[in-house]
Amino acid sequence: MKVAVAQLKSSSDKTANLEKARKYIKQAKDSGADFILLPEMYMAFIPSSSHMTYADIAEPLDGPFVSGLAKCAKENQIYVICGVHESKPSEDSRVYNTTIFLNRSGELLQAYHKTHLYDAFNYKESDYIIPGTDAQEVVDTEFGKVGMMVCYEVRFPEISRRLALKGADFLFIPSGWVAGAMKEYHWKTLLCARAIENTVYVFAADQVDNIFSGQSMIIDPMGVVKANAGEEETLIISEVSPDRINSVREKLPSVADRRPEFYN
Repeated sequence: MKVAVAQLKSSSDKTANLEKARKYIKQAKDSGADFILLPEMYMAFIPSSSHMTYADIAEPLDGPFVSGLAKCAKENQIYVICGVHESKPSEDSRVYNTTIFLNRSGELLQAYHKTHLYDAFNYKESDYIIPGTDAQEVVDTEFGKVGMMVCYEVRFPEISRRLALKGADFLFIPSGWVAGAMKEYHWKTLLCARAIENTVYVFAADQVDNIFSGQSMIIDPMGVVKANAGEEETLIISEVSPDRINSVREKLPSVADRRPEFYN
């Protein structure tokens, strides 16, 4: 099994962003990847100085952006995970921060609405994002169980632990990690912690440029960084072994050794 993580810059031009995604999806497939993860909110980036809003560019899940990704997933026979802006008919100022998970046939396996919004470090995501109301669930694939969480949610260990207890082998984390003092340190530390404490693979795709820090990563269940990116657009790829998960869990049965009676 191979997983590709695309670290990309997004613009306010959805068509250009989709075309770039197609290029990277094909590159991932040509490199033998079974999955490709794209960043959070990759559909479009709206600068704070712009007169546009995310509600202006958001689409339903059967809109042209997701449909374009689905077509590309089917053409390349690859799983695609990507962050988009999903419209809600009753809302004219806010949208869902949605992560879509497409299978090799381009079918939508899961659409997860980000539940924990980034109202921190003088930023207020809740001004333009509708918080999700459904808890994260795992998705079965032929390679193992996949769990998804989004960016700021890596700061909440309860989310990844819940997914691990539901059997997750892999955590896919699309992100738009905003740059700032201590932020890259937090990003790397938290991603490694989520992998180690749950003995899972972690795949994290960050946006780059604009206000974002990059530093996308692939981390194995023992916390070993298998691949990482810098500050530029790139595609990182790593071979992933379910056997590695089993061997780590034999050495480090921390999830199995839980004592829930002490945690309530």
